[in-house]
Amino acid sequence: MKKKRIWKKILRTIFMGILGLIVLGTFYFLWQKAQPVVTEYAIETPTRDTIEVKTVATGSVEPRYEILIKPQISGIVSELMKEAGQMIREGEIIARIKVIPEMVQLNSAESRVNVAGINQKQVEETFNRDEALFKQGVISKEEFNVSNANYLKAKEELANAQNALEIIRDGIARNSKVASTTQIRSTITGMILDVPVKVGNSVIQSNNFNDGTTIASVANMNDMIFRGNVDETEIGRIHEGMPIKLTVGAMESREFDAVLEYVSPKGVERNGSIQFELKAAVTIPADAFIRAGYSANASIVLKSAYDVLTVPESTVEFRKDSAFVQILKEESPKQVFESKHIVTGLSNGIRIEVKEGLTADDKIRGAAIDPKAKKEENK
Repeated sequence: MKKKRIWKKILRTIFMGILGLIVLGTFYFLWQKAQPVVTEYAIETPTRDTIEVKTVATGSVEPRYEILIKPQISGIVSELMKEAGQMIREGEIIARIKVIPEMVQLNSAESRVNVAGINQKQVEETFNRDEALFKQGVISKEEFNVSNANYLKAKEELANAQNALEIIRDGIARNSKVASTTQIRSTITGMILDVPVKVGNSVIQSNNFNDGTTIASVANMNDMIFRGNVDETEIGRIHEGMPIKLTVGAMESREFDAVLEYVSPKGVERNGSIQFELKAAVTIPADAFIRAGYSANASIVLKSAYDVLTVPESTVEFRKDSAFVQILKEESPKQVFESKHIVTGLSNGIRIEVKEGLTADDKIRGAAIDPKAKKEENK
C-alpha cells in the first residue's frame, strides 16, 4: 500500500510540473506577442550616377536597297550560274534563259522573211537591168538612182525580217551589239540573297503589264538599315539624327551604333495602338556580318543627366507635388528617421536624380529588413 501511495505522489508531482511548464510557456508566448515589433530598415546613401530615359523600338536589320533581277524575255531557265549567299559584281551572269517561241509569232516571222526575200530578188533583177541600161546611156541618172534606192530598201527589209526572226527564235539577233537578253546579269555589286527559281522553271519577262518573274534578289550588305516601329506616346520626343544603340539578339546580343535618319509622318494602327516607322543607318564593324532579316531592338536615349546625385526611387515618398525621404538621425539603440523634403529630377524607374535636399554623406531609409532573412544571414 505504501509503495502505491509513493508512486501516486511521484506521478502527481510530475503531472503538476508539466502543467506548470505549460502555463509558464503560455504566459511567455503571450508576453512575447505583446511586445512592440521593431522594424529595421536598410540604409541607403546617395551616389553620383548617370540617368538615362530610353525608349525601345523593335524591328529588323535589312539592306537599304534590295534589287530584284527580272528577265527581259520570256522562256525557260536553262542554267543557273550563281546561288544564294555568293558575292556578285555588276554585269556578272546569274542565269541563262532558253527561248521557247510561240508558233504563231515564229510562223509569221518566217513568212515575213520569205516575202522580203522574194521582194528583194525581184527588185535586184530590176536594179541589175537598170544598171546595164544606165551604162549604155538608155536611162537617165535619176531613174537609175530610184532603182538603186528601191534595191537598198529591199535589202534592208530582208535584214530586218531576219533579225526579227532570230529575236523570236533565239532571243537576240546575230548582228546585235547589245548583250543577249537570254543572259540574266546582275545590275549591282553585292550579295545574292535569294534565287527563287530553279532550272526548268518558266519565267515571264518584265514589261508594262507584268512585273515579271524574279530570277534573284541582290543587295549591298555593307549598307544596312534598321527598320522598326515605336509607339505614338514616344514619337514626339524622337527626331532625325538621334544616336541609337542597336542590339541584335542573333549575335549574342551584340550592340551596334546607328543614327536615326527617318521618322514616318504617318502612323499605322497595329494591335490597338498607333505605331510609327523608324529607319536608322547601321554602322557595321569589319569583324561583323549581319544577315538580312535579323531581329533587333533599338534603344533610343530620350533624356539624360550625367554625373548627378541619385538615390533609389523606392526610397522616395511622393505626397501630392512634393517628394520626401527619411533621413537617419540615430542608429542605436534603435533607428530614428526624420522626413526631409527634396527636389527630384530625371528618373529611369530605378534611380532618381536629386537636385536639392541631400548630400553624398546623408543616410536615408531603404526597404524594411525581413527578420527571418536577417537571422539566416547571421547564421
